[in-house]
Amino acid sequence: MHRFTDGAEKSWDVVINVGQIRKVRDTLSLDIYKLIDDRAQPLSDLLSDPCRLVDVLYVLCREQAEKAGVSDEDFGRSFSGDSLEAAGEAFLAELVDFFPGRPRASLKKLLEKSKALKGLLMDRAEKEIDGVDLDQIADSLAAKWKNSSGTAPASSVSNPTVAL
Repeated sequence: MHRFTDGAEKSWDVVINVGQIRKVRDTLSLDIYKLIDDRAQPLSDLLSDPCRLVDVLYVLCREQAEKAGVSDEDFGRSFSGDSLEAAGEAFLAELVDFFPGRPRASLKKLLEKSKALKGLLMDRAEKEIDGVDLDQIADSLAAKWKNSSGTAPASSVSNPTVAL
């Protein structure tokens, strides 16, 4: 069992077992066991669709939600940003633990490599962003405006025909 906290600061336990897989399959027509087929493309698709992921999480946590008086709509509204990421990580960890022996070891390696790649890509993106020279871009845009019309565009304050 793995736990996550939603945006409303409520803790949820994610449990994946045969019974839970059946509930998800019957409710959402999604076979959790097959998420690792086709080089885990179905898993990637699920994790990149926050609405679908939260639907799966709700089915997995439905008994807890019903006891707490949390509707599926309220459950969904409690996710964004960090809480969605934490829920996805708890789901992944529970999914990996569900599989036996060698498949579990392979999935763990895959997840470790995926996290490392994500970190590397984020580091590179941040370096690119840090390297952006706003003055250079502004000068370039001003030069384009000047070359295309002879002058920079008038501001909306000095041009009464432009709607504010």
